[in-house]
Amino acid sequence: MYAEDDYVSLSALQHLAFCPRQCALIHLEQQWVENFLTAEGRVMHDRAHDEGAQIRKDVRIERGTAVSSVEFGLSGKADVIEYHYDKIEQREIPFPIEYKHGKPKADDTDLVQLCAQTLCLEEMLGISIPAGAFYYGKTRHRLEVIFSAALRQRTKQAISDLHSLIQKGQTPHAKFSKKCEACSLIEVCLPKTISSKFSVNDYIIEQLKEA
Repeated sequence: MYAEDDYVSLSALQHLAFCPRQCALIHLEQQWVENFLTAEGRVMHDRAHDEGAQIRKDVRIERGTAVSSVEFGLSGKADVIEYHYDKIEQREIPFPIEYKHGKPKADDTDLVQLCAQTLCLEEMLGISIPAGAFYYGKTRHRLEVIFSAALRQRTKQAISDLHSLIQKGQTPHAKFSKKCEACSLIEVCLPKTISSKFSVNDYIIEQLKEA
């Protein structure tokens, strides 16, 4: 159980999966720089949230729903939740949908974020949610996700790792890789300039000494 002051953002899970250093720069050091990719993603999320609630046949659609979990210490927003009415069980079954501007990833980065969002919903509603989906801007197709036991376990481990990173309060050292080139924080992180042996503070101190 977590106190509300210790909640972390759902989006931080994706930042952690992409790069622990990026996650720390954003969520510990409050650093943020927008680039084309982040701006495109933000616009897509805003559109998803702003369309308002709808009802289509047996489906009720809610947008921009605030979600949170005391058990996992998480908070954030669900882009879209479709509530499908099950005539047999005579109740609504939530189907969360996350909007992404790009295309499906080779790893489980996106899956963990959506699963964590679902864990919040399950706690809030007191029900089990079997599946959800992504809508990717580049492919313009839905990709359905089954919340398997294995995915749930990976997600819970990621949540634990995220809280550990935040509680330690230390930004991991820089380590350059190909994916750094797509990161909006590359000029803040300086992965090519700062070796894995030095932090940003160490680099600044060295620069001041030389000056």
